[in-house]
Amino acid sequence: MDCHALVRALERAGSVRKRQKGSHLHMWREADKKRVTVPVHEGKIVPPGTLRAILRDADISIEEFRGLL
Repeated sequence: MDCHALVRALERAGSVRKRQKGSHLHMWREADKKRVTVPVHEGKIVPPGTLRAILRDADISIEEFRGLL
Protein backbone atom coordinates (compact mmCIF):
# COMPACT_ATOMS: atom_id res chain seq x y z
CA MET A 1 0.00 0.00 0.00
CA ASP A 2 1.34 3.42 -0.83
CA CYS A 3 1.36 6.26 1.70
CA HIS A 4 -1.24 8.34 -0.15
CA ALA A 5 -3.89 5.60 0.01
CA LEU A 6 -3.13 5.19 3.72
CA VAL A 7 -3.54 8.93 4.34
CA ARG A 8 -6.87 8.98 2.44
CA ALA A 9 -8.15 6.05 4.53
CA LEU A 10 -7.11 7.78 7.76
CA GLU A 11 -8.89 10.95 6.61
CA ARG A 12 -12.06 8.93 5.98
CA ALA A 13 -11.73 7.66 9.56
CA GLY A 14 -11.83 11.25 10.81
CA SER A 15 -8.14 12.17 11.01
CA VAL A 16 -6.91 15.50 9.68
CA ARG A 17 -3.48 16.51 8.48
CA LYS A 18 -1.90 18.46 11.31
CA ARG A 19 1.61 19.12 10.03
CA GLN A 20 4.44 17.60 8.07
CA LYS A 21 8.10 17.69 8.92
CA GLY A 22 10.37 16.21 6.30
CA SER A 23 9.00 12.88 5.18
CA HIS A 24 6.66 12.34 8.13
CA LEU A 25 3.05 13.50 8.14
CA HIS A 26 1.40 13.99 11.53
CA MET A 27 -2.35 13.38 11.59
CA TRP A 28 -4.82 14.09 14.41
CA ARG A 29 -8.30 12.77 15.21
CA GLU A 30 -10.11 15.21 17.49
CA ALA A 31 -12.92 12.82 18.46
CA ASP A 32 -10.66 10.60 20.57
CA LYS A 33 -7.43 12.64 20.65
CA LYS A 34 -5.46 10.09 18.61
CA ARG A 35 -2.29 11.18 16.84
CA VAL A 36 -0.54 9.10 14.19
CA THR A 37 2.59 9.66 12.15
CA VAL A 38 2.68 8.44 8.56
CA PRO A 39 5.95 8.13 6.61
CA VAL A 40 5.55 9.79 3.22
CA HIS A 41 8.15 8.40 0.83
CA GLU A 42 7.22 8.90 -2.82
CA GLY A 43 7.17 5.74 -4.90
CA LYS A 44 7.57 3.37 -1.95
CA ILE A 45 5.05 1.20 -0.18
CA VAL A 46 4.40 1.29 3.56
CA PRO A 47 5.85 -1.94 5.03
CA PRO A 48 3.28 -4.30 6.62
CA GLY A 49 4.69 -3.90 10.14
CA THR A 50 4.62 -0.12 9.86
CA LEU A 51 1.05 -0.24 8.56
CA ARG A 52 -0.05 -2.40 11.51
CA ALA A 53 1.67 -0.03 13.96
CA ILE A 54 -0.06 3.01 12.40
CA LEU A 55 -3.45 1.29 12.59
CA ARG A 56 -2.78 0.28 16.20
CA ASP A 57 -1.86 3.89 17.09
CA ALA A 58 -5.02 5.11 15.35
CA ASP A 59 -7.10 2.43 17.10
CA ILE A 60 -8.42 1.09 13.77
CA SER A 61 -8.92 -2.63 13.17
CA ILE A 62 -7.80 -4.35 9.97
CA GLU A 63 -11.44 -4.99 9.00
CA GLU A 64 -12.39 -1.36 9.60
CA PHE A 65 -9.36 -0.25 7.59
CA ARG A 66 -10.35 -2.43 4.63
CA GLY A 67 -13.75 -0.74 4.67
CA LEU A 68 -12.10 2.68 4.51
CA LEU A 69 -10.11 1.87 1.36
